[in-house]
Amino acid sequence: TVKIFFLFGFTESAMLQYILFTTFLIIYSMTWLGNVTIITTVITDQQLHKPMYFLLGNLAFIDLSESSVTLPKMLWDLLSEVKTISFWGCITQMFFFHFTGGAVSILLTVMALDRYVALHKPLQYLKIMNHNILLRLVAGAWIVGFVHSVVQVALVIQLPFCGPNFLDNFYCDVPQVIKLACTDVYVVELLMMSNSGLLTILIFIALIVSYAVILVKIRTHITEGKHKAFSTCGAQVAVVSIHFVPCIFVYARPFQKLAVDKAMSSLYTVITPMLNPIIYTLRNTEMKNAVKRL
Repeated sequence: TVKIFFLFGFTESAMLQYILFTTFLIIYSMTWLGNVTIITTVITDQQLHKPMYFLLGNLAFIDLSESSVTLPKMLWDLLSEVKTISFWGCITQMFFFHFTGGAVSILLTVMALDRYVALHKPLQYLKIMNHNILLRLVAGAWIVGFVHSVVQVALVIQLPFCGPNFLDNFYCDVPQVIKLACTDVYVVELLMMSNSGLLTILIFIALIVSYAVILVKIRTHITEGKHKAFSTCGAQVAVVSIHFVPCIFVYARPFQKLAVDKAMSSLYTVITPMLNPIIYTLRNTEMKNAVKRL
């Protein structure tokens, strides 16, 4: 049985590896800086003690967690001669990757729901989105992420691995790992596609439809604060698209490997957690002012 996996990473060129190391280190530092700034601002600023910012603070926390599942190991490997990960290290990375990824997907749905309630029921908004409800919704996001992850890992653990043990990726993920199993994985790939791929597509469609409804509502009811609502929703649509489109590309077509898979994977594992705080802060005057005060 396989005890360790060798990771191919991005490139064989030492020069390119140093360039990538520097780039990803800067991105990871910016991810920490941006998300910690948002978390600190939301906690310390009394004016941001509102449902939308509570959810934004939670998104920042999940983004930090998600990028920390893959990036530190990837940075280490870029400076290593031999890039390896133990079998159980691989399983652990896969578990936390899907745990945080699933939680992010549900939390983005909760944020869309929050904007919907804010625009359609403005007078009852604070009553509907009260603290207990918010805590339940956030806990629900983590629970769904946990269940989704357990299912994914259960699919992999029951497979026999007897070699080869070369993973064509820079981290452990289900699509690449199950291809190394010493058995026919057609059924497992179908199950993976229905669990990750189909779920991602359905959530993405639901989110885009709900944002379309919200934006139509904003356009047809010209009120004070219209621009603010528009820019907040615009920011959320951007975040949702950057997160979901690469996920759909990777998980919704299980039976072939494409050269751009690594680039797509790096989009939602490396780039999105850094972009989320930038997009939300730049598009939100209240947040920008609060960061300046901090």
